Amino acid sequence: MTDDLRSRDLAAMLQPLLNSLVKAELPVLAAHGLTMWGYVVLGALGDGPVRTQAALCEVIGADKTRIISTLDKLQEAGLISRLPDPADRRVRLLSITEEGRGVLRSVRTEIRAGEDRRLAALPAADRRGFLRALNALSDAQPPQT
Repeated sequence: MTDDLRSRDLAAMLQPLLNSLVKAELPVLAAHGLTMWGYVVLGALGDGPVRTQAALCEVIGADKTRIISTLDKLQEAGLISRLPDPADRRVRLLSITEEGRGVLRSVRTEIRAGEDRRLAALPAADRRGFLRALNALSDAQPPQT
């Protein structure tokens, strides 16, 4: 890669962009009564088979002891359910509720509309390439420990 295309390291280029994206998401999340961690949890439960609190923490890279209050709030709001595992009552089985799916869908729609406005600054081919590259880099990440 030529130096004129990469004058700064990746983190130096991505961090300001990430900060502005998060800042744009926060009002959307607040309007739906969610924190960023709440949104992450709903996304993980809505996107795939994450059944236990331990598995969820592994998937989202959260500390098991610190995610409990987020789970409590989501459950109180009716967005997730946590039931004792019949095979091991110490384990809680998680699932997203229909109400939780609706909130997740609404939040994603609003967030993606904002992202689309930002991505509109790029020509269509660059936009597709950027998203392909981000997906490839994201998928190549090792699991968090």
